[in-house]
Amino acid sequence: MSEQSGDTAVESPEGAVPPTDALVVAEDVRKSFGRLEVLKGIDLQVRRGEVMCVIGPSGSGKSTFLRCVNHLEKLTGGRLWVNGELMGYRERRGRLYELREKEIAAQRSDIGMVFQRFNLFPHLTALGNVMEAPVQVKRQSKAVAAAKAMELLERVGLPDKAGAYPEQLSGGQQQRVAIARALAMEPSLMLFDEPTSALDPELVGEVLDVMRDLAAGGMTMMVVTHEMGFAREVGDSLVFMDDGVVVESGAPDEVLSNPRHERTRAFLSKVL
Repeated sequence: MSEQSGDTAVESPEGAVPPTDALVVAEDVRKSFGRLEVLKGIDLQVRRGEVMCVIGPSGSGKSTFLRCVNHLEKLTGGRLWVNGELMGYRERRGRLYELREKEIAAQRSDIGMVFQRFNLFPHLTALGNVMEAPVQVKRQSKAVAAAKAMELLERVGLPDKAGAYPEQLSGGQQQRVAIARALAMEPSLMLFDEPTSALDPELVGEVLDVMRDLAAGGMTMMVVTHEMGFAREVGDSLVFMDDGVVVESGAPDEVLSNPRHERTRAFLSKVL
């Protein structure tokens, strides 16, 4: 299989229409960087309202897969649907052709992503960071966007930091602003790429509390994480990845307490 940019094709097998109760459907998703095959055929589904936690060793392909979900990484092969639409591609005669950037941006607007590093705009206040996308992308008025942004800062426990710049905030506060910024676009899916890994240990809890609140509110979430307690408590499903494949998946308590595969047991023996 080969990947090319622009309006050229990525080979893809014919596949059934994804189930309507699944918000995310991955079918034989593959990704290579040159000769290095990072994803070797990922098949999974995320139901609406589900919290899926993804665990595994560094280099297993977790973050790459998450970036494929919102087309920050282009597929080498396979298919990925979000909200019933092929993400980043259109299909013609069994082959996938990459959409134009404007079309991809429209798809991405329904997907919020929170990274390891907070990626806030340093020249904007917390309020300004949360307002930016609704004003620039959705063309909301500044008054409407500011009111919504204040509601979101309240939701993440930071209404008193609306006027603060990122450098004036702790890591945990910056990550909570980043979550509020992602929510400002009213996404149907939230992606979290190890959102607490860059935080000091005492700041992890405040970010996980916000994520617990989102889960309780029914937000569909895919969370790459090393926080096994969070995965057990909040996750509806747990996926263990290693060497570019899904080794094992199931209910979090079942996978963590009674893993079926030796690779899973070896990994969990080091982190639990």
